[in-house]
Amino acid sequence: MALEVYLIFNGNCREAIEFYAKVFETEKPYIQTYGEVYQDNSEFNMPEEAKNLIMHANLNVRGSRLMFSDTFPGNPYTIGNNITVAFIDDDLDFMKRAFEMLKDGGQVEMELQETFWSKAYGSLTDKFGVNWQFNHESKDQ
Repeated sequence: MALEVYLIFNGNCREAIEFYAKVFETEKPYIQTYGEVYQDNSEFNMPEEAKNLIMHANLNVRGSRLMFSDTFPGNPYTIGNNITVAFIDDDLDFMKRAFEMLKDGGQVEMELQETFWSKAYGSLTDKFGVNWQFNHESKDQ
């Protein structure tokens, strides 16, 4: 399907999205905050400062999707490491094979697993220092 850029910010994601939407003259961006996503999950003890941070957002920039999020409070943030390659595909078996190969010599942040938004999502940094996010997305989404 697509390789897409995922930009990570340190609390100023909303400002960045609004700026890029203006620059690229896009429609209103799709935005979800951590508070919106986890509002019904009483088991997740979310810090107050995280509730208005962006968990996921995207813009359609002339046919390409640009995705964004704020880093969760307490997670490391380094300018230069705030860009990931998002591999989005509908072939779950292919995704599993590719993820396993990229794991070799790398560091897994989240194993490839089912989430509330995807049949399979996972993230890792490969042995070359490239940050990857894998997300299963069917063609009809």
